[in-house]
Amino acid sequence: MLKYLFVIWIFFVIVGCSQGESRVAEGNRLGILHIGNGAEPSSLDPQVATDVSSAQIMQAIHESLITLNPENLNPEPGIAESWEINEDGKVYTFKIRQDGRWSNGDPITVDDVYWSFSRYLNPALGNPWSYMLFPVVNAERYVSGEIDDFSQVGFEVIDENTFQIRLRNPTPYFLQLIAHSSSAIVPRKVIEEYGSPTARYSQWTRAGNMVGAGPFILERWDISQPIVVRKNPNYWGADRIKLREIWFHPIENGATEERLFRAGQLHISGGIPTDKIPAYEDSNSPVFHSQAYLGTYYYKVNTTRPPFDNVKVRLALAMSIDREAITERVMQRTGSPAYAFVPPGTLGYQPPKTFDYDPEIARQLLAEAGYPDGEGFREFELMYNTSEGHRRIAVAIQQMWKRELNLDVTLANQEWKVFLDTMDNLDFDIARAGWIGDYVDPLTFLDLSTSANGNNNTGFADPVFDRMIYEYVPSAPTERERLERFYEAEEYLMQRMPIIPLYTYESKYLMAPSVKGVYPNIRKLINYRYVYLEDQ
Repeated sequence: MLKYLFVIWIFFVIVGCSQGESRVAEGNRLGILHIGNGAEPSSLDPQVATDVSSAQIMQAIHESLITLNPENLNPEPGIAESWEINEDGKVYTFKIRQDGRWSNGDPITVDDVYWSFSRYLNPALGNPWSYMLFPVVNAERYVSGEIDDFSQVGFEVIDENTFQIRLRNPTPYFLQLIAHSSSAIVPRKVIEEYGSPTARYSQWTRAGNMVGAGPFILERWDISQPIVVRKNPNYWGADRIKLREIWFHPIENGATEERLFRAGQLHISGGIPTDKIPAYEDSNSPVFHSQAYLGTYYYKVNTTRPPFDNVKVRLALAMSIDREAITERVMQRTGSPAYAFVPPGTLGYQPPKTFDYDPEIARQLLAEAGYPDGEGFREFELMYNTSEGHRRIAVAIQQMWKRELNLDVTLANQEWKVFLDTMDNLDFDIARAGWIGDYVDPLTFLDLSTSANGNNNTGFADPVFDRMIYEYVPSAPTERERLERFYEAEEYLMQRMPIIPLYTYESKYLMAPSVKGVYPNIRKLINYRYVYLEDQ
């Protein structure tokens, strides 16, 4: 039924554009930005959602203590108008702005800030991002249940306008963590009005109910329809916001999205179908954009299920994939082959290469695991969320595993929300995944495989790896040694292969010339405070 409604919506959008002013032209005139946003967002609760589609919208309707400049990713004031870091790098003191208002006009207080972080780390909520604040004193102990008094965690209200955070160790990227969408300050009064603060599917996030601190307000959210946000007149920087509305269009089909862009119905596309990329590259079209992207496309392996609980099986699967063929022929050079999880050059870090495409060694490993020439290996399922690009990659790898290892693989696609639930419940064999760095540091990739990470979804839990990430790396006396220890940790991880890296992302998308204030950066971050449209 939802697919049927979506098809009707697409039909009327395309037909409508031929009968008068396009959405882009109208948007340029009225200040309404139209963005292709991929899958339907899973949630607009910043302490619940984990997907990029949700994050794009939350960037508009929520705000954290600080934000990031879209040109250079440097920190800028948000709910905090200023901050100081002490000499040893372990105490951050934030001045909460006195002109901060929720979208309903209520003042944002320092108590709201304190309560938001207590909710963030509340074990009952099960925030999948809670690990990101483990640098804070006693945060990990609180999440694990070792202590149950939040006042022992390193958050403190100093006075009515001053908030302080104490860290266990100096953390150079900590301001990036505070700027992340999951660290958004949320309204206690409104959340409690709609039920328990730890309810994961609360009605407080629905249109008409939601109150936020961001530059825009959630106006409309109907399934399979554009999510509409409008300018928040109570935002502290409202006089600088030039857009009147943003429409986030949930379009999973890349070909449909590209047609809508060409028809003048989208200002920005989420991507480009792989078969269209060469033509756009050759044309030197001003609407075509390509940039480095801090992300890795990979497969998650359910290490709790036989035969994937055998590391030799996982290594055999990884070594029988021809990544050069995938990136060159299947993906039309939209990425670079990945033999590790962290993208090369992240904060100057260069990852190890512990394996290569080597079908002969892969067959040997499979035989050592007890499955010579695939004999006795059960048929298994490779799962991906609905997308033509994901399907093409899955088909190519299905053929490689059959050709090189004689394994029978069935392909299964699921709609986005079902797909997320399936992974959360570890109800899969192997599943497609992608990870976009939340901050520019190797840790944003490597801590994904720690046992405490809510986004792990592989069943992999290794105490040695946990200690390497949470104790060994942070205790490095210099930044150079810190990167060397990351190298050792990733080498250890790749020798166990709970995830199979496939390629490092490059971002290729379409953007109308009328869009201003969207800058290329490796996180593909759009700060909507900067965006405006020129009427052309």
